[in-house]
Amino acid sequence: MAKPIVLIAEELSPATVDALGPDFDVRNVDGTDRTALLEALPGAKALLVRSATKVDEEAIAAGKDLVVIARAGVGLDNVDIKAATAAGVMVVNAPTSNVISAAELAIGHLLSLARFIPDANASMKAGEWKRSQFTGVEFFDKTVGIVGLGRIGALVAERLSGFGVELIAYDPFVPPARAQQLGVQMVELDELMRRADFITIHIPKTPETTGLIGDKEFALAKPSLRIVNASRGGIIDEAALHAALSTGRIAAAGLDVFVSEPPTGSPLLDLPTIQLTPHLGASTDEAQEKAGVSVAKSVRLALEGELVPDAVNVAGGAIDQSVRPGLPLMEKLGQVFAGLANHAIAAIDVEVRGEIAQFDVSALKLAALKGVFSAISSEQVSYVNAPLLAEQRGVAVRLVTETSSDEYRNLLTIRGTLVDGSQISVAGTLTGQRQVEKLVSINDFEIEVPMAEHFIVMVYTDRPGIVAVYGREFGDAKVNIAGMQIAREERGGNALSILTVDSRVPDEVLDRVAKEIDASLMKAIEVVDL
Repeated sequence: MAKPIVLIAEELSPATVDALGPDFDVRNVDGTDRTALLEALPGAKALLVRSATKVDEEAIAAGKDLVVIARAGVGLDNVDIKAATAAGVMVVNAPTSNVISAAELAIGHLLSLARFIPDANASMKAGEWKRSQFTGVEFFDKTVGIVGLGRIGALVAERLSGFGVELIAYDPFVPPARAQQLGVQMVELDELMRRADFITIHIPKTPETTGLIGDKEFALAKPSLRIVNASRGGIIDEAALHAALSTGRIAAAGLDVFVSEPPTGSPLLDLPTIQLTPHLGASTDEAQEKAGVSVAKSVRLALEGELVPDAVNVAGGAIDQSVRPGLPLMEKLGQVFAGLANHAIAAIDVEVRGEIAQFDVSALKLAALKGVFSAISSEQVSYVNAPLLAEQRGVAVRLVTETSSDEYRNLLTIRGTLVDGSQISVAGTLTGQRQVEKLVSINDFEIEVPMAEHFIVMVYTDRPGIVAVYGREFGDAKVNIAGMQIAREERGGNALSILTVDSRVPDEVLDRVAKEIDASLMKAIEVVDL
């Protein structure tokens, strides 16, 4: 029997080929040579790439026998995941391969900012000897603020603790007990900005975190602040950063990531108080080797029909066909759950009721955790690391099954308790022959809304005129309402409105509406295909 063809389109470490083993016909092609790539794809079962090979709809169509596309790295910008999913092709990457490298780069930036290492090096190479010009500051006894205390942020905290610094962090989704284990004091963002001598950022880029640090935050900072972003471009507002550095509002900054990469023409390039690196977070020999070996193992699992923990679009392995359609719904319910949370999560119950509960539904628990932590974690979340992320954060997780369901054939629910004692629940189901994904309950308010990309959820006291208020405000903001449902406990009691909208609603509009209707809950939630 012919061995399955594995096509390697870019240079990978020898360890990658070794990890594949002898069971495959390993072939090589230059992925940047478009003609050669398209000619080599027919017959290939797996395609391994890094960042230079463009795996778009045309390439996926050419690889009609593809089972899996593997990106030896973290990002997937060069892979059309939607086209791959439509073609039934699994996409995998190596989400944890660069965590140590990224943490070490951030620390390198911090140290370089403290001691002017890049500037002093350039001066020396220009034949100068200007010791007094490069008088820096010590780390010892300073306050370091970490924005995002996920896996990379925790690694940074562990490594910085040896410098004799005071560690503070902002991360609304990390329980105090986890921070205490790391020797970190949790604070609000404004307090972190006021107290920190150094700041390093390690959070995902979401609508909520884009521009998280801007003019308002820099106005709170010490003039001696040095800030580093080796996470995602755009979390620091680049215009606000330029203004803060230009006016001496803060002392210095280090960036490894940018809104546009490369940042051609950015005014930041001309500032003497900023040090820049070209997105080097994963650029170490060790990270590249880990990435190659990781995806090679995933390719083996995919081609053997096993569960692939690092699959980003479809779950492989022995999952019953009756259970499999619920996985993407459960991931989306997890995102809605996380979007409703105002505090760190203490406990999560994943409830599966109905006919599918007679099968092994443990993958649905993993899907729920993947959805929750993808919305709040700085690292890529998969079926394998989602339980670890819950454990690290001290989140108790339980799977509850029941083979009967009163109202729906199958009902999937995520119910949780936050550290402040409040509770959240979201539920969904699949309806009709097309298995349409629907939200059917939020915090025990009964609704039936098709899953969408943008939701607005409001809770307020039921009374006349509320719909007119938010309808006018959203209309004035050019936000189109595509659908709406209202549920209430009783006349004059608490009511919940859920709106499906066509675009993200600006925060200032939400704040204004919340005040006008005296809402006890106002949340804009974005749901994506993970």
